[in-house]
Amino acid sequence: KLAKNDKISLMEDSSESLKKIIREVFDIEVEPEITVAPELEDENEEFRADYATNVAMKLTGEIARKTGEKKNPREIAEVLKTEFLKSREDKLPIRVEIAGPGFLNFMLPDEFFIQKLDGFTGNFEKNISRDEYFHKKVVTEFSDPNPFKVLHIGHLYTSIMGESISRMIEFAGGEVHRVNFGGDVGLHVAKTLYILCQIENKTSFSIEDIARAYVEGTRAYEEDEEAKKKIVELNKKIYEISEQGLRDSELAEAYWKGRELSYKYFDEFYARIGVRFEKYYPESTVAGRGIKEVRGHTPEVYQESDGAIVFKGEEFGLHTRVFINKEGLPTYEAKDVGLLFTKNDDYQFDESVVITGNDIIDYMKVVLKSVEQYAPELVEKTRHITHGNVRLPGNEKMSSRKGTFIKAVDVLEAVEERTGDRTLALAAIKYALLKYKIGGNIEFDIDESVSTTGNSGIYLLYSTVRANKIIKNLNNTNEQVRSESPSPSPVSHPPAVAGAAHLILGRNLRVAPESESSLRAWILNPFEVKICKKLVQYPEILGEAIREKAPHIICNYLFETAQEFSRFYENCKVSGDEFEQERKKIVQSFSNVMTHGLYLLGIEVPEEM
Repeated sequence: KLAKNDKISLMEDSSESLKKIIREVFDIEVEPEITVAPELEDENEEFRADYATNVAMKLTGEIARKTGEKKNPREIAEVLKTEFLKSREDKLPIRVEIAGPGFLNFMLPDEFFIQKLDGFTGNFEKNISRDEYFHKKVVTEFSDPNPFKVLHIGHLYTSIMGESISRMIEFAGGEVHRVNFGGDVGLHVAKTLYILCQIENKTSFSIEDIARAYVEGTRAYEEDEEAKKKIVELNKKIYEISEQGLRDSELAEAYWKGRELSYKYFDEFYARIGVRFEKYYPESTVAGRGIKEVRGHTPEVYQESDGAIVFKGEEFGLHTRVFINKEGLPTYEAKDVGLLFTKNDDYQFDESVVITGNDIIDYMKVVLKSVEQYAPELVEKTRHITHGNVRLPGNEKMSSRKGTFIKAVDVLEAVEERTGDRTLALAAIKYALLKYKIGGNIEFDIDESVSTTGNSGIYLLYSTVRANKIIKNLNNTNEQVRSESPSPSPVSHPPAVAGAAHLILGRNLRVAPESESSLRAWILNPFEVKICKKLVQYPEILGEAIREKAPHIICNYLFETAQEFSRFYENCKVSGDEFEQERKKIVQSFSNVMTHGLYLLGIEVPEEM
């Protein structure tokens, strides 16, 4: 399989070879971790460590546990080196050296990088393709704003993160269905309508009026007992209106107006940031299914308690939560149960990815643990990914309930004002949010996000646009030369052009035979090696990012690659050089990798900047 699958990298192939050798020689199953070797200032000019593994040191302990025999890791490394080189006698040669206490260092031939460049400038998509999700249906649920509330910076973050993860899964062969879950019924709606129904024209309000009404309604609910009673009564009526589709009252008119305004507002915002959803799941549409599942598994899973139905999570190391309240209304918990079953009914998914804030980790554990008791296969296929809060420098934690949140649209407009361009603004925002590992809190710094020199989306765009401009200029120059050059004499011998040039495979392998000595040879210099080594890592980086569902891995890689390209371009002449066409492949490969990686982050590369 390895020999036939051209998507598997040389290092992945080498890892499999080592794994087989260890099994055959030592009768031990271990996964050799081969990583990019660190650059050393005093590196031997004759041996450039490209990759390395510490598997010999790991085996020392494994062998001692298995046989009681203590082996020196360098001795183990010598055995691995000998057997590894034997396994590659009919393959592309790799040099191996042992360093320190027993590290195996690998030096790849120049031919490896040159062949990779051919693949990266030829059928690029094929040569970087992944198939982790081939023929799998995946539902990605993210953003999840509630109607009757305004989108804040947290929604902006989770929308950008969810879209990037969705694109990565699609790239890996998955059939992705993006969905959005939100509370169109519940206390927050009742709190909002309690205020809106007090205005003179109960159906003449804007999304901004809705945001203010929610804050005022929350304050009334918390501070005024009479208002609280009215809001609780409103909540029951709103459930009836939603469930039965009633439109025969001022409350019903206000409800449907607010719901319509909210979804229109969501659609416009998502279109603005380049995110698309296949389906909205309002809570009202899944509440009934949730009630059915909860009541259908009472009392064996859920229990009655003081008129409510709860799940007692203590026996699982969790806590008790209410799924149906004393009024007989489903809580968020029951709605999430209904959502899980409804998504599966609609899509028969192989995996359901749910992206939310960290604040509901324990909540989701209880919900999923309850469902696990009677539908374990659905829980097994559910992946809950959580993130921290997003704040501006020095800003307190956001709360739409208190009215202290940062509106998503305000962030967009502030960055657009700084960049003067919507494409650049989106690149700045998306990269600034995605470059952090998901899970922790994020401080969004506008100044840092629009920097043209630091670790920013703007810097990556500049690097990519510059590479595209180099390629365009080279193409224009070559076209002009071809149009001005006379046709060769029929008796003359054609010159040795780049495409026909013999490529020496590197100082560690061989030199051109004497018969080929008149042809030019391209031996990679250190700057070319470093950028090539970075570029060929891309398929492996993609694999890691897809497995971890971690866009920050792609961000880190793109930034490091852009830095390496800058060093290459500063030190290696491209246009007019003897190896112009060969170096053009490096520039084209860089452009292809950057454009593709930025696409996975949801970032579009402009033609000019």
